Amino acid sequence: MAGEKRDFNTAAATWDQKTHRVRMANNVAQAILGALRPGPDTDVLELGSGTGLVTLALQPHVGSVTAIDSSPGMLAELEKKIAAQGITNVRTRCVDLEKDDLPGPFDLAASSMTFHHIRDTDRLIGRIFGILKPGGKIAIADLDSDEGRFHESNEGVFHFGFDRYLMRKSFEAAGFVSVRNRTAAIVTKPGPDGGVRTFTLFLMTGEKPARETEGQ
Repeated sequence: MAGEKRDFNTAAATWDQKTHRVRMANNVAQAILGALRPGPDTDVLELGSGTGLVTLALQPHVGSVTAIDSSPGMLAELEKKIAAQGITNVRTRCVDLEKDDLPGPFDLAASSMTFHHIRDTDRLIGRIFGILKPGGKIAIADLDSDEGRFHESNEGVFHFGFDRYLMRKSFEAAGFVSVRNRTAAIVTKPGPDGGVRTFTLFLMTGEKPARETEGQ
C-alpha cells in the first residue's frame, strides 16, 4: 500500500464534482442519524471532514459540529459553504489525526471514508474513546474489504477496506460497548475495464459506558 499521504489540497476545489461522493456522504449521514438519533443537544466531532459533505448533512439535526481535517484546502471549501449558507453551528479546525491532540469532549465522534488513510486505526479508536463524554457515541463509516480496487490511485491508502468483525473487536478493545454495524452505502463506480464496480460501506457504531466499570 502507498506510503505517502495524498495531496488533498489540490483535489479540494473539484472534490464535490464527483456525484458518487455526494450521494455516498448523504447515505452515510442518514445512516448515522438513523442509527444514533442525535439531537439538538448533541455536540459532534467529525474526523476527516473534507469539504463537509457529511458535516452539512448532520448539521441541521445536531447542536454543533466541529469539523477537523488535515487539509487546509478541504477546510477552506467547507468554510465557503458555511459562509454562503449563514451556518452558525459548524466550526473547522486543522488537525492531523495521527499527530495532533484531538479536541474534546464531545457527545458523538463521526468519520466517513477517513480510516483507510490512517496507519494505526486501533490507536485512533482509543484516542476517540478518550475524548468522548461518558455515554458518548462513535460512528465510523468506511469501505468493506475491497482489495484496493476502489481508488483510482492508492496513494495515501493504508488499508484496502476493513473486515467488520476485526473493526468490531477494535472498538471493543478500546472500551466501547453496544457495538453494532450496518451497511451505510452502496457505491457504483466505473472500472478501468469500462465495466461497473460495486462497493459497500459499513457504519460501525458504539457507545462509551456512562460510568467506568469495575476493573477498567
